[in-house]
Amino acid sequence: MANVQPRTLSGFMELLPARQVQFDRMVSILRETYSLYGFTPLDTPLIEASEVLLAKGGGETEKQIYRFMKGDTDLLNDGQLTFPFRRFQIGKGSGGERAQRGRFREFYQADIDVIGDGALDISNEAEIPSIIYRAFTALGLKRFQIRVNNRKILNGFYAMLGLSQQ
Repeated sequence: MANVQPRTLSGFMELLPARQVQFDRMVSILRETYSLYGFTPLDTPLIEASEVLLAKGGGETEKQIYRFMKGDTDLLNDGQLTFPFRRFQIGKGSGGERAQRGRFREFYQADIDVIGDGALDISNEAEIPSIIYRAFTALGLKRFQIRVNNRKILNGFYAMLGLSQQ
């Protein structure tokens, strides 16, 4: 029987001990920062119903997901959450893109979300840059730029100038 050389599959990563220790420290800083702002940890399934994912992003998302044709129906924890619900999740994700330099099929993702049961106050979105700033500086990053892309801000800017939404 021939010897098989172990290898990491293309598009997937392996963190050896030194890098894993660095990664764990980074995750600890993110968890602490998110918690300071009232976000609570949440762990959701790795697989989501396709109609949920596709409703978020449309056509481009279709190219970036793996599809599984069997599975359970969606479950919702309605009645068990207080709104607005502030949650964070740090964990592995996957994408259907072709692996290339700096882009993996499997990756870690750190999300923070504010979920409402109706319209959310703009202050919920306004504090996100503060959270990003605090997390990045705690991680030791010194030179970074936070860019905001929000249609409400753009529409407000146009309204200040007396321009219509068109």
